[in-house]
Amino acid sequence: MAEGRVPPAPQAPAVLSRRARNFVAAHGLRVPRRDIRPHRNLWLEHGIPAAEIDRAVAFQERWGGIALPPAPAYEGGPRVLEAEVPESPAADGWRFPAGDCRVSMAYEFMIGPRGEFGIYADHWTPLHASTEGWVEALALAHHAGHWATTVTKIKGDAVEELDLDGFEPVAEVQGLTDTWWRGKDSLIAVYSGEAVGLDAPQCREAHVYGGLGKHGLEGV
Repeated sequence: MAEGRVPPAPQAPAVLSRRARNFVAAHGLRVPRRDIRPHRNLWLEHGIPAAEIDRAVAFQERWGGIALPPAPAYEGGPRVLEAEVPESPAADGWRFPAGDCRVSMAYEFMIGPRGEFGIYADHWTPLHASTEGWVEALALAHHAGHWATTVTKIKGDAVEELDLDGFEPVAEVQGLTDTWWRGKDSLIAVYSGEAVGLDAPQCREAHVYGGLGKHGLEGV
């Protein structure tokens, strides 16, 4: 990149909420992405189904080369979203990497057999039903952190004691192992992926964003 040139802003997929599209455009960067299509014939020769190669290529064309701000959990998440060669464990179906970790971790970020965004540690653990859900969660954490008057972090067994009565799930994050909840004046993010994927209940974590008004709760 030429000296002084500003990296281009990535084009956010239209299926994201306005909040998430604004987050990607304002805080994301597009870095050079690898073209994985030339690997197709080699991957076919190694027994990778054409449909799985097509999934990885589609991910790379949509998300490849997008760098987003650090996630509040998972040691910041992937450095850059990037597809790699698909791989198939014995029973879980085909997956492919979603991008390298920011630091050395005991797991990989992966895209699952049905498009889930998750981690592979002791076993495959989907966090969100799609990459869009992961990005929506990043955007919501950034938004909530800006507007909240208090942010409380809870870990381990205390997460089980959270009272979610009166809260509703935040649909756009497409939560599976990780979930977001919206109450009358607060948002709660529950991060269970490491606890499940590493069989380590002490790794469960929740972030409670309090003192939110209407814009802080919705922001879309």
